[in-house]
Amino acid sequence: MDIILVPGFWLDASAWDDVVPVLEAAGHTPRALTLPGMESAEADRSEVHLADHVAAVVAAIDAVPGAAPVALAGHSAGGGLVYAASDARPDRVAHVVYVDSGPMADGHAVDADLPADVVGHDLPAWDQLEEADLVGLTDALRAQFRARALPQPAGTVREPHRLGPGDRRLDIPSTVIACEMPGSVLRDLMAQGHPYMAELARHRNYEIVDLPTGHWPMFTRPVDLGEAIAAAVG
Repeated sequence: MDIILVPGFWLDASAWDDVVPVLEAAGHTPRALTLPGMESAEADRSEVHLADHVAAVVAAIDAVPGAAPVALAGHSAGGGLVYAASDARPDRVAHVVYVDSGPMADGHAVDADLPADVVGHDLPAWDQLEEADLVGLTDALRAQFRARALPQPAGTVREPHRLGPGDRRLDIPSTVIACEMPGSVLRDLMAQGHPYMAELARHRNYEIVDLPTGHWPMFTRPVDLGEAIAAAVG
């Protein structure tokens, strides 16, 4: 199956480099995306909007030959992108995988309070991130991540997701790969009606599987992540 791989903030298609061979060995065709404004450090980010990133994922779905069904895998904020793309193309998407992520509801933004004068949102210093985010990121991996990190177009951080009026996306089989929070915690939050899990709770066909590590499993456990994605999509 064709699997469209969507990176989270600060990353381009190369974030999936160590995952791609695992998916290929499992018989899949991975297609890693570099989203608009993430082509290089010098790319113009001033007019890149969240809708442009969603449109790039939709275009990748449309580009798969023969109108074949595809799977989508989105890491972190990429989870909101693949969810919105599945809403736009419910007939084409056979499975959605959320890598330490989940679906974002209509009207929700990652950080609506990001200052309006910010054009490129930079990867924060390590001490500004949660310790749970950084599990498994050795000094060497941190240096590699920092060297490859690109400013995130601020519009994609501030702007809210917009979904269509229908709910066919809720029937698409979905898998959450839980990394920094175990699946048991996510299920407890869902039972409590926590807003972070509210959209997933609306889904009619989903599973949560554990892959204990930090927030960037494509760096810390790439082989295990590839195998988990392959198992999810079948």
